[in-house]
Amino acid sequence: MLWRLWDSDGVYAFRHSPAAIIAASVAILILGGALFAPWIAQSNPYDLSSFSLIDGLLPPVWQEFGDPRFPLGTDDQGRDMISAILYGARLSLLIGLSAMVIATVLGVSLGLAAGYYGGRFDAIVMRIADVQLALPAILTALLIDGIARGILPPSSIENLRVVVLTIAIALSLWVNFARTARASTFVERNKEYVQAAMIMGQHPLRVMFIHILPNIMGPLLVIMTVDLASAILLEATLSFLGIGLPADSPSLGTLIRIGMQFLLSGEWWILWVPTLFLVALVVSINILGDFLRDTFNPRLR
Repeated sequence: MLWRLWDSDGVYAFRHSPAAIIAASVAILILGGALFAPWIAQSNPYDLSSFSLIDGLLPPVWQEFGDPRFPLGTDDQGRDMISAILYGARLSLLIGLSAMVIATVLGVSLGLAAGYYGGRFDAIVMRIADVQLALPAILTALLIDGIARGILPPSSIENLRVVVLTIAIALSLWVNFARTARASTFVERNKEYVQAAMIMGQHPLRVMFIHILPNIMGPLLVIMTVDLASAILLEATLSFLGIGLPADSPSLGTLIRIGMQFLLSGEWWILWVPTLFLVALVVSINILGDFLRDTFNPRLR
């Protein structure tokens, strides 16, 4: 079984693609660092007793006055930049993955139903998708976030900011899944195996999710990879604008927003370290998305 997987076309292409190997290594390294942040990080940026203001604004270790305890320096609060980035990546990945899962479930479900049933339901779903496509994802997320803030009681907004931000990002990314699933379902529903399942009297939900969905997963996996990078960037953008997570929740976007305040004063590392980390994360995910696209579409090789 493992030998067949090792000799499969996808694994063979991956083994002979240096860019995909490097991107996967970077993504796995960042994901592992974020996942094991409580054990790897030198301090907990959420715990005020784990850092000191005396250590604030220390430069990276290769600069004058650098401290070996903080290889990439500290921020104005004395937090180790590496620890803050690991915890920030953990929060950013949590929001990005959660938003991507919600967008996938919502978009694929609507796309499968629209492509399977067609008619008025298909027209309604696609018109909603067309309207949303006319708006940039950032504006859609801002709109949903603003509506949630207006509906929720002020006392619960701070506690639900992660949930609201995740849902706002998810509802701004479902369209690509719905359009792709709908187009693929239109093709698959006229094939013999789907017609046979329908003639046998199987429930439409079983036909859609057991028979059709496994055969359209290729393009959906590509969109999942690309939208994961988009979700992480959306979270960073919203937090950078001060609309996403608060300053005491060090996501990557929050760290970049804080770093902007110290750029002109000479503490460049507070901005550039999390920025370069975010760039490395997003670029590695996008490279993996391009690799999956080429793998699932042999005509692009």
